Amino acid sequence: MKTLLPTSTAGSLPKPSWLAEPETLWSPWKLEGDTLAEGKQDALRASLHEQQLAGIDIVSDGEQTRQHFVTTFIEHLSGVDFEHRKTVKIRDRYDASVPTVVGPVARQKPVFVEDARFLRQQTDQPIKWALPGPMTMIDTLYDDHYKSREKLAWEFAKILNQEARELEAAGVDIIQFDEPAFNVFFEEVNDWGIAALERAIEGLKCETVVHICYGYGIKANTDWKKTLGSEWRQYEEVFPRLQQSSIDMISLECHNSRVPIELLELIRGKKVMVGAIDVATNTIETPEEVADTLRAALQYVDADKLYPCTNCGMAPLSRAVARAKLQALSAGAQIVRQELLSR
Repeated sequence: MKTLLPTSTAGSLPKPSWLAEPETLWSPWKLEGDTLAEGKQDALRASLHEQQLAGIDIVSDGEQTRQHFVTTFIEHLSGVDFEHRKTVKIRDRYDASVPTVVGPVARQKPVFVEDARFLRQQTDQPIKWALPGPMTMIDTLYDDHYKSREKLAWEFAKILNQEARELEAAGVDIIQFDEPAFNVFFEEVNDWGIAALERAIEGLKCETVVHICYGYGIKANTDWKKTLGSEWRQYEEVFPRLQQSSIDMISLECHNSRVPIELLELIRGKKVMVGAIDVATNTIETPEEVADTLRAALQYVDADKLYPCTNCGMAPLSRAVARAKLQALSAGAQIVRQELLSR
């Protein structure tokens, strides 16, 4: 029997302090060589165990084997030079030193497939794997070759499709594409961004998700949010076209955000991963707060299509805070599940 309101995380979970610097994005590894490979697997097991103890239904690797949700994938591609870096504005928000595209981009070999296979061996639960979306990938690079955001996005879409097909074959049940850039470049999203995403999921039989959030709880993002006014209506620009797309599920930020909940009406019919945990604060939600967010979403999302989730990844948080937040997510979902089943 299918679980009602199955819980999951949007992506990253904190890494153990013996593997990488805690509460830091892009934290360098503390191990190397074979010890690092073993350490990553141990961290993946620990992350999985914490999700299971918290009662999470759809589990992930917690992104334990990668330093960053976009860059780690790009590091494995040819045509990108990590030595020659340029400073660009990421998502029109903050400056970052990024690698340069110097030639045709290509995937020489699978990037995450072995890790996914390893996760699959550890559990019988449904597993979800996150990949960067094409538009967010191009936003994290300086392009000195294609000279066209759209052309580069299509190349990345083809590469992502190769990886996604192999992840599916390795036993992944849900593949998520992280596209925070969809909250910024609205014209491009509607012109070719969603089409590029559809190219990335071509031929997949597993479920597919696009995750669109307002970013990790880092200063550049929280500062940006302060400029967005009393209502965040960014989703309004892209939801109508996403509702028509072939992507199965849409993951979004709800709790403690100023997103008007009625915008969910625009994606009626899609499965929705509702962010009910704020990743930009160390305050632990109560189960009742989580339940309130889910009840509000249920006005616009059918119960069998609602997937309680975190707003974004939790890599910058401490393990104790992340653990407590996962427990709150589970407990809050259980409250609403009981209400629905007793009707």
